[in-house]
Amino acid sequence: MDAKMWEKFAKLRPENALKVIGEDSKILLVNSRPVFDALLDEKIIIMACNARIPHVIPGIMRAAQELNALVAFELAKSEGNIDGGYTGQTPHQYVQAILGYADEVGFEMPFFIHGDHITVKKPTDDEVDSSWALIQAEYEAGYTSFAIDASHMEMEYNIAATVHLAKPIMEWGLGLEVEVGEIAGAQGKLTTVEEAKTFIEALRVAKIYPNLLAISNGSKHGNYAPGEEVHIDLKRTGEIFEVIRPYGVAIAQHGITGTPLNLVGQFADYGIRKGNVGTTWQNIAHKHLPPDLFEAMKKWAEENGKDIKHATRQFKKEIDSIPEENKKAIAEEAYQVARDFIKAFRAEGSVSLLAEKLG
Repeated sequence: MDAKMWEKFAKLRPENALKVIGEDSKILLVNSRPVFDALLDEKIIIMACNARIPHVIPGIMRAAQELNALVAFELAKSEGNIDGGYTGQTPHQYVQAILGYADEVGFEMPFFIHGDHITVKKPTDDEVDSSWALIQAEYEAGYTSFAIDASHMEMEYNIAATVHLAKPIMEWGLGLEVEVGEIAGAQGKLTTVEEAKTFIEALRVAKIYPNLLAISNGSKHGNYAPGEEVHIDLKRTGEIFEVIRPYGVAIAQHGITGTPLNLVGQFADYGIRKGNVGTTWQNIAHKHLPPDLFEAMKKWAEENGKDIKHATRQFKKEIDSIPEENKKAIAEEAYQVARDFIKAFRAEGSVSLLAEKLG
């Protein structure tokens, strides 16, 4: 990256990021707000990666570097909260892992770090306070983008919780994603156009201006079962984008793992500008763990009646210290898969495009 382009992106690094990386750092940890503002009408998707097992990160960075692509790294409240969530990574630990890899591989591309699914599942002070504490911890750790998810509740409570939690994010001037309609697969209730419009208009009345809206459009989190078909209603997605586009809001797509790339390749035509990829990276890491470690994780999950993702925290020390050959195998497959996603998302060359849009 030449000096002139670097200067453009360096200006997008917010105050909290600079406090973490240092004023003299060359790392381009940027604010997602100007990114999504600039790319609103560009038919490309920014890949956001939930790196539950961080060994995938250097492979993702390598792909982004080669393809001149802007990417993001994220963790949800359940994955990495103040206590570490089920991955055993606090916000500070996660950011430090990402920055460490950026230094190690000489990563030059701009990227942002996103607080995925900062959930409020019930209208209680304790629930809201726990999400506010997480937002504050993520901000101090260097997160530059946030997703408030109160979609589990009725519309009025969703609006109230989102407004309350988004106010400081507005004051910081950082990127914001919100959600209406709980993501629950093809059997779940799809978000309606009216719900999306009502939600975004209510937020604007309260001076909350999101960049992205996550909706229920038929996708699901996690792996699809053998033989289970993918049903994502892109027509409904496009209709929702049409009504929220005048407010400067695009669609964030959740639940992409297991979705055929030919379908993923259509997403950008329907207003999707951010695509979350999470379980895919976990699957890659699991594939290349030492067999005895993976078997121990499976046994723990079975004995405790848990999804194997919950074993990540229990075996974090062992995962962190696997042999170098296993780490390299994880990074190599992550690189190949990241290349495929970036191309399907039409994000190849997105850094240069963003530089042009920034003038």
